[in-house]
Amino acid sequence: MTIATNMAGRGTDIKLGKSVVSCTKCCYECLDGDCANCSHEEKKECLEDLPCGLYIIGTERHESRRIDNQLRGRSGRQGDPGSSRFYLSLEDNLMRIFGSDRVAEIMDRFGGEEQKPLTHPLVTRAIANAQKRVEENHFEVRKHLLEYDDVMNKQREVIYKIRDDVLLGKDLKDRVVKFFEDAIEDMVVKHTDAKINPEEWDWESIKGEFNLIFLTDVTIPAEKIPKMKQEELLDLFLEKAKEKLDWREQEFEPEVFNELLKFVILGTVDGKWRDHLYSLDALREGISLRAYGQKDPLIEYKHESFKMFDELQRDLARDLSGLVFRAQPRPGTVRRRQPVPTREYKPSIRPQAAPEPVGAQVAAAHAGTARPGQKGSAPVTVTKKVGRNDPCPCGSGKKYKKCCGRNVT
Repeated sequence: MTIATNMAGRGTDIKLGKSVVSCTKCCYECLDGDCANCSHEEKKECLEDLPCGLYIIGTERHESRRIDNQLRGRSGRQGDPGSSRFYLSLEDNLMRIFGSDRVAEIMDRFGGEEQKPLTHPLVTRAIANAQKRVEENHFEVRKHLLEYDDVMNKQREVIYKIRDDVLLGKDLKDRVVKFFEDAIEDMVVKHTDAKINPEEWDWESIKGEFNLIFLTDVTIPAEKIPKMKQEELLDLFLEKAKEKLDWREQEFEPEVFNELLKFVILGTVDGKWRDHLYSLDALREGISLRAYGQKDPLIEYKHESFKMFDELQRDLARDLSGLVFRAQPRPGTVRRRQPVPTREYKPSIRPQAAPEPVGAQVAAAHAGTARPGQKGSAPVTVTKKVGRNDPCPCGSGKKYKKCCGRNVT
């Protein structure tokens, strides 16, 4: 006998032995009803009881009828005989939630006794209807879940399209310029207004934010400010950003510059996308409360997620534009310019004669000669140091530490 759960409802076929396939009082032909070696009573007993083959006993019904059918399918495999039977209690979850009351009424109507099994077709039909209702409920849950996932999937396609193009190295510089344009457009729209006189715009905030992102300053003549338009200002800032990017490109080798752009884009996109996914999960947990305000949670989720994704794109363009000019590659990959030769100058406290070359000073020191006006120094004699346990140089025969070296520290 084998005891298995629903996880073992499918898998490798169970090979039956000869004594399991056919017992002593029947044979294969009995199952078809065409056996000439068996009597009529033996055929009837064999067909009704089905004592041969794999016998499947189910102790409960699954919420899905498909799982029960898989369990039944373990018997009668590859032409072998087999049968199945399910035993269900009215206290099981499936019957208690969906069909317990109705089955109890049927049992009372037909005079069912305590501890007596019910095998009426109405009970079987009630169980099948309960399973059908559970399956429909699960289908609605999966359908509702898919509708929420479709919103995130459309945003995921946009982000993954950017990542795929960057990983393939397609037009990295042009893509960075597109991010520049989005960042500058958001900055211009935030600090300017087409309905207001350009002289009343907050020019200090515009220039300060542009300098903070692109690390460069823009000078706008005073006579052009009254006639300035948003489109002209956008083109001016974008041209300055391109010049700064060209200057940045000249600092590196072409391969190093492309790797730098790839690293900046992928790092920024991945970080912002992770934060966006966390925000969407938090939004989804509480969006169902909008139903209390007579609003469809799915429609509200679409509106809110679109606003969050639009904000993600603005933050991505702004942060990426700043990192392009601040990121540094690994040491040794920067193109080094030729240094300009300089002379070191150290001022002296009082005037004195020009010093001699260092080589001449070293030669004079080795020769033991003094320069004019300088006191000569005696040659240094190097002697071998006496060890503490060596014989004393005075000839006493004692160790140096117990003779002349006693007072030496």
